[in-house]
Amino acid sequence: MPLRWETPKVFYGWWIVVASFLIATYAGGVAFYGFTAFFEPIANETGWSYTQISLAASIRGLEMSLLSPLVGILADRWGPKRLVFSGVFVMVAGLLLLGTAQSLTMFYLAFALLALGASTCSVTVLMTAVTNWFRSKMGLASGIAICGFGFSGLLIPVAVNLITVYDWRMAVNILALGMLFLLLPLSLFLRHHPEQYGYFPDGRKPNAAASLDELGAKQVNEAEIRVKPALKSGALWRLALSRMYQMMVVGAVSTHIMPYLSSIGISRSRSSLVAMLIPLISVFGRLGFGLLGDKFNKRLVASASFVLIGAGALCLAYISLTNIWLIVLFLVLMGTGYGGTNGILPPLGREYFGRTHFGSIYGLMEGIGTIGGIIGPAIAGWAYDNWNSYYTVWLWLAGLMVVPVIPVFTITPIENTDTKNQS
Repeated sequence: MPLRWETPKVFYGWWIVVASFLIATYAGGVAFYGFTAFFEPIANETGWSYTQISLAASIRGLEMSLLSPLVGILADRWGPKRLVFSGVFVMVAGLLLLGTAQSLTMFYLAFALLALGASTCSVTVLMTAVTNWFRSKMGLASGIAICGFGFSGLLIPVAVNLITVYDWRMAVNILALGMLFLLLPLSLFLRHHPEQYGYFPDGRKPNAAASLDELGAKQVNEAEIRVKPALKSGALWRLALSRMYQMMVVGAVSTHIMPYLSSIGISRSRSSLVAMLIPLISVFGRLGFGLLGDKFNKRLVASASFVLIGAGALCLAYISLTNIWLIVLFLVLMGTGYGGTNGILPPLGREYFGRTHFGSIYGLMEGIGTIGGIIGPAIAGWAYDNWNSYYTVWLWLAGLMVVPVIPVFTITPIENTDTKNQS
């Protein structure tokens, strides 16, 4: 009798993780991290100030801040596939407009469109897709998916080379076409709730022999908080404000890292390598802190990640041609801490709010948090225009990262009053 080889069936949730990883890689590289590669070429061609160009990143952050709560609600109701599929076309339109922009008005409008489309490929949407499919393996799954934003740093040298070979406008158009041909097919892999397709979180298969008491216990152990109780709780606001401080520092660093290193005498090719390594090294934090959060107190893990970011910003302030070794320490601290916060905050939110309304609640958190992404780049640009140096702003941002440690570490569980009233 011939032997039959059976290929092990992979739980579909892992395909969603892979698709989310690849979407995050390209969208993050084009819409977020890649901007630092275009900063100086745009300034050199147009004559616009660093503050004026930085304002584009702030506009992107403002729009995403306003959109995040709505996107979270739509992710819960419509599912992530529709949002990502439609958002790709909007991002492509924004990039094509950016490539033809001749005025600041067109420049800002292009970034507004880019932000509108990018909001559908953001952490909120992708993490909603992943958290619906996992529970006990949530830290690992979200860590892998969110690592895509870390690997998006690989697109920075790609953008630099495209700008060198062609110019920054043609480079934008090429990246737009790549987005169209890569992200549209990937969006089709996304699914909403696993129960709609005959699955259960983590791929478990409840059978008829399982007692009602056992299944009931599993439901009790997992919090399912509605939006209204979440808004009244301190947990949401503490997490949101902590996210805001993190995005303020990371937004300033990711936008200005290449201009900053150029200002202290480091070549553009080397500064692009540093810019690439920040999100790439964050992969270790995203995976490592996600796994640590599955085994240890998530609040302690999150607090440690904030401390690392602050230490990284402090090292950044003292980098010079004579202290070039500090770049290595900066990359390790900033990359690991930045990745760590992104890897641990979604599982921490899932632990306190559950998965049923995760998109709506996490969208609110991201909306508030993104305010930091508006303030950070603008402050750094203003500092350079007025002081011809980034030194003071890096010191200030380093000290700022001490603030979110206490609120995150002292979060308490939420009492679900809606469930209590129903019982």
